[in-house]
Amino acid sequence: MKMKFRFLGGAEGIGRMGMTMEGGGKTLLVEYGMSPAKPPEYPLQAPRTDHIFLTHCHLDHCGMLPSICGRDRSELFTTPLSAEVGEIIMYDSLKIAKAEGYPQPYTSGDIERTMKDVVPITFGDVIDLSGTEVVVHPAGHIPGAAMYEFKRDVSTLYTGDFNTTSTRLVAGAEPVKCQNLIIEGTYGGRLHTSRKEVERTFLDKVREVIDRGGTVLIPVFAIGRTQEMMLLLKDLGYEMWVDGMGRSVTKLYVNYPEYLANAKNMKAAKRKFNEIRNSRMRSSATRAAEIILTTGGMMDGGPVLGYLSRIKDDPKSAVLMVGYQADDTNGKLLLETGTIAIEGNLEKVQCEVIKYDFSAHADHNQIVQFIRECDPENVVFMHSETRELFLKDLGDYNVLLPKTGEEFELDV
Repeated sequence: MKMKFRFLGGAEGIGRMGMTMEGGGKTLLVEYGMSPAKPPEYPLQAPRTDHIFLTHCHLDHCGMLPSICGRDRSELFTTPLSAEVGEIIMYDSLKIAKAEGYPQPYTSGDIERTMKDVVPITFGDVIDLSGTEVVVHPAGHIPGAAMYEFKRDVSTLYTGDFNTTSTRLVAGAEPVKCQNLIIEGTYGGRLHTSRKEVERTFLDKVREVIDRGGTVLIPVFAIGRTQEMMLLLKDLGYEMWVDGMGRSVTKLYVNYPEYLANAKNMKAAKRKFNEIRNSRMRSSATRAAEIILTTGGMMDGGPVLGYLSRIKDDPKSAVLMVGYQADDTNGKLLLETGTIAIEGNLEKVQCEVIKYDFSAHADHNQIVQFIRECDPENVVFMHSETRELFLKDLGDYNVLLPKTGEEFELDV
């Protein structure tokens, strides 16, 4: 049987993911997110949908789901951890839209209906959808992240965001034999430094900054990166504080140990950090902390700017950046110019600023190796600005680079 596919967003770029699969009288939607630009960027309008599959709970993959579930009351298949963290993200997106004066793309009632439509699944489950079996595989990106294998006459694997490298937080993804592989190419043309080497140089810098009397400020994403940093830092013995949404996500991770590489270590790391819950505690952290983990990861909002204001003129202190910095963000501005916008003013930052590669995505060579081990006939790249860089390594495969809104067919 042939099935029609169409990306509603995130094909030739990173963000606002969404893909439809139409055939056999049903329409499936895989992911539906938004990009946190200013103003936010949304995917194309989704058709009426029978079933939805969410790979993981980052905003660019889940952020627009309430607009569809609230409308269609479609079943939403995802892991329970992704559902619970996704709910936090959805409410936060409404809060940000209101604070920044953007139109709200859905209501809190839509979020409530979305959560009622969740069908919880886990790795190894097989879902029967009228002739199509869907097998759930771990994606290795963040806890709870899934890849979906759609099996009818042949097998079609959709990776979502994936990582083949095991980290302190989650085990890496394993290849799945398939005929059609729909795969992210975020790091097309780029390679990661060895994870152990990155961790070593990062920890050496943390010790150096504290030994010289400075404070280490680490801007982090709430989902995944906060918890990985906690695991990495937990045994150093310093005065450590954590602020922002990452606190709530960490509590959920502890409640779902089956999605963690080592749940015991996550609990131990949580105990080593003082949790900041209000402005009074932020003042205490500024005076006492040697290490502060805080949102937002791209330094556009969240508590991080308040902490940066306190240390930016101190050459003994350091900002250690551990996440992706998109164009037109404060974090990218800081890396490129040594300045940052705080309350509308462009401020010079005198403390040390260093970027480390703790990516949760597979790099170019890892993606190519994963494709070869999956051994598909057709490879469809998405979630990438550099997809064409894979062509030279994949001459033995039929490689498709569809654009957003462009329909293509595959035998399924």
